[in-house]
Amino acid sequence: MWFQKNIVLNARPRGFHLITQTLIQELPQLRQYKIGIAHFFIQHTSASLMINENADPTVRSDFESFFNRSVKEDEDDYLHTYEGSDDMPAHIKSSLLGQSVTIPISQGELNLGIWQGIYLGEHRNHGGERRIIVTLQGECY
Repeated sequence: MWFQKNIVLNARPRGFHLITQTLIQELPQLRQYKIGIAHFFIQHTSASLMINENADPTVRSDFESFFNRSVKEDEDDYLHTYEGSDDMPAHIKSSLLGQSVTIPISQGELNLGIWQGIYLGEHRNHGGERRIIVTLQGECY
């Protein structure tokens, strides 16, 4: 069985945000799937999705610090600057991290590891709402 839903996330500040529970709350249909795949795709070029540690919030702070050092704003060789100094770096970060994650579904739940969660990487200072398309595929009860 296939299912698809658009989820709109409220605007968040720049940084890495754990969104696993928000996504699960928006997907009561997930409980119908005995086995399957959940695919999450963000429809933006200046934000990203990834899976990483869900326990210690300093991991998310360290990611933000690392990427800000690695992909700096106000570089002289950026041509794409008309949307602000954070725009081109946001596109680069999004390309490095990716726009989608795929997670197994087992017994009506996302089958993440015990310390894993889904992150939204918000790479703009004022990114606004973010849209995620979720596609579930699998065998239902």
